[in-house]
Amino acid sequence: MFSIIAPDQVTGLAWWPPVLVIITLVLFNLLYHRVAPQSHHLVWALGGTFFLLALGLLDGNSWTDMGLGWGYLFWGLLWAIASIVIVTLGYVIVATFRKGRDAMHDERVSALSGPKLMFNALVEVPFGTVLFEEIAFRAVLFSMLARRFGIVWALVITAVLFGLWHILPSIGTHQQSAALGSVVGQGRRGAILAVIASVFTTTLAGVVFAGMRLLSGSVLAPMGLHWATNGMGYFFSWTIIRTRARRHRRISHGEEPPQGAG
Repeated sequence: MFSIIAPDQVTGLAWWPPVLVIITLVLFNLLYHRVAPQSHHLVWALGGTFFLLALGLLDGNSWTDMGLGWGYLFWGLLWAIASIVIVTLGYVIVATFRKGRDAMHDERVSALSGPKLMFNALVEVPFGTVLFEEIAFRAVLFSMLARRFGIVWALVITAVLFGLWHILPSIGTHQQSAALGSVVGQGRRGAILAVIASVFTTTLAGVVFAGMRLLSGSVLAPMGLHWATNGMGYFFSWTIIRTRARRHRRISHGEEPPQGAG
């Protein structure tokens, strides 16, 4: 029913191109999260995307090898649209439950204005996060590794690296999400468990993203799921926080009897 669409394995290829890609990713991660956090991230991400694509082409990968071939664009787009619809419905269902709303309550988006929220969800996330990460992990690096070691090792290595990629941004998340903090705890133990949880879940996400890329032949498929998970998460978290804030104000002014958190 499904076929695997992946680059053919080739013997005798040099080892240094994928290593160069990995070094580039490490440097970019440090730059964004430690050296210059939030400073021109979109510019760095777009520049890094073109640089990685250039490395992939110079290594001999075709556009189709990297999941960017025109022949698979339509199917990739269908997978992407289906992913967005399914994830959105999932968020709607989860938001109907108190614990689900608690899980989506992320203080990092609480101070965003409406225009800033739209910019983050519709520009920053798709072009500064999703595009760069999918081109890096599921297009360029995956193709390089698949041509050298086969698709199984390419999937495993890129998924693990994708998980490790999230170590720095996951530090302190247990303090920004009450639901996560209640699960992993606070202090150093909570911080460590939050990082481990992030690495584990994003590694699994890396497996799913790579699987979608293999089945559809296009990185548009994981791009759709990746954006839906992050971008729609912004919308739902922001909406939940604003709704709770308005309800709290009504209760404090005596306009509504307290009935627990929204």
